[in-house]
Amino acid sequence: MKNYLIRAGVSPLDNFDAAYMAANNSIGSNVGNLVYAYSIFRTLMKEDVKITPDYYKINPNQADYINKHYDGYIIPLADAFREKFAPKLRAYTDLINRLTIPVYVVGVGLSTDFDPKSGQTYPFDDDVRNFVKAVLNKSSIVGVRGQITADYLTGLGFKEDTDHMVIGCPSMYMNGRELIVRDTNITKDSIISVNNSPKSPDNVLDFIERSMREFDNHHFIPQWLRELRMSYLGGPDLPNSDKNYPYSVEHSVYQEDRVRYFLDVPSWHAFLETTDLSFGARLHGNVAAILAGTPSIIIPKDGRMRELAEYHDMNFIYGPDITDDTSIWDVIEKSDFQSVSRQAPKNFDRYIHFLNLNKIPHIYEETNNPTHVYFDELVAAMPKREAIPSFFTLSQNDKSKRWMNYVEEEKKMQERKFNIQKNHLDKKVKTLQKKVDFQKRTLDRKAVRTALKAADLFSKKK
Repeated sequence: MKNYLIRAGVSPLDNFDAAYMAANNSIGSNVGNLVYAYSIFRTLMKEDVKITPDYYKINPNQADYINKHYDGYIIPLADAFREKFAPKLRAYTDLINRLTIPVYVVGVGLSTDFDPKSGQTYPFDDDVRNFVKAVLNKSSIVGVRGQITADYLTGLGFKEDTDHMVIGCPSMYMNGRELIVRDTNITKDSIISVNNSPKSPDNVLDFIERSMREFDNHHFIPQWLRELRMSYLGGPDLPNSDKNYPYSVEHSVYQEDRVRYFLDVPSWHAFLETTDLSFGARLHGNVAAILAGTPSIIIPKDGRMRELAEYHDMNFIYGPDITDDTSIWDVIEKSDFQSVSRQAPKNFDRYIHFLNLNKIPHIYEETNNPTHVYFDELVAAMPKREAIPSFFTLSQNDKSKRWMNYVEEEKKMQERKFNIQKNHLDKKVKTLQKKVDFQKRTLDRKAVRTALKAADLFSKKK
């Protein structure tokens, strides 16, 4: 039995409720993280392979424990090459350098402008360089999400296709080598799934808002942690009141019960299978739609989204190209929803090549079309979930229960944090006490020797 540790906030086989996930941030601040983690679990889990989430804990002092209990550490990352993530990169580097087991980075990207300059430098360059070096000491090659990131690492001195290779996003290989997108006739009566980010530029926000209004049967799928709390608890509002975005439950999508917040991939997938079109500025919001066979229009707004959209040949419209005159109907008319399907087999083969280079066991070792997928059986046995029912559809009693459940989970989470900090401080105090005791014993011995010398000198003088 192989046992791998994986960077993930939750396992697809965990059954945490919404209150727990909201209080503990099991989604890593964005529910889209569940999609690529789910895909990796499905691809790598076999009957003789166990995968255990680390729940986003990075503790270099746990290296000995990890070495003892795991056969490898799988680290899927999003746009981790960014300034705010640099402290965690440094912690990972410290941890990886202490590990003796293999470490696999299955996807990582650079957070950068839509059109970054060639040779552009960043404040975190040294952190990235040290991190990649540490990983390469524990595995054969690093997987990156797109060509922008590949060019960046090449600029730092690493060789493409030797030290790093483009593999796209692991989520895109959830269904295997073939990717089937339905042909649908999109009309004003079609069922539409809309996703968006409050960080989108104003022209994109305006386009998505007015395009959503073109369809009577539209649904909004938020992804932020703050939006989870807003959907589950009715607030607090997002700090985006000046944006054309559902920043408050007073927005029509909340008032009309058009919001669908999913906390697991199967229920998200099942809903998207019923829709005719997905569009918006969320990467994994549209990836989830594609995996469900739903035609999708993705709006890359920065370099991290652009490199993935281009690598997977998704159907997209560049954010900077959108104007006040851009019509969703014109975009639909010009769309090639099947482009992503045509590109999928080639990208899948490259991804499998990456896994093989790193000698990572997977379900496609014997065939690209396995008839028996162990992970699927485990998921099928899980309790069925649905989107979180809107806060506004609940009775006053149920609303109160939600708040009580959340407060209780928040209390437990704070207690766990306090105990961790207390244990850490206790260890520090014990270590310092040992040093003090050692110094005290040393001083005592010195004092005794000094006293004996003084006594001896005094006796001689007599």
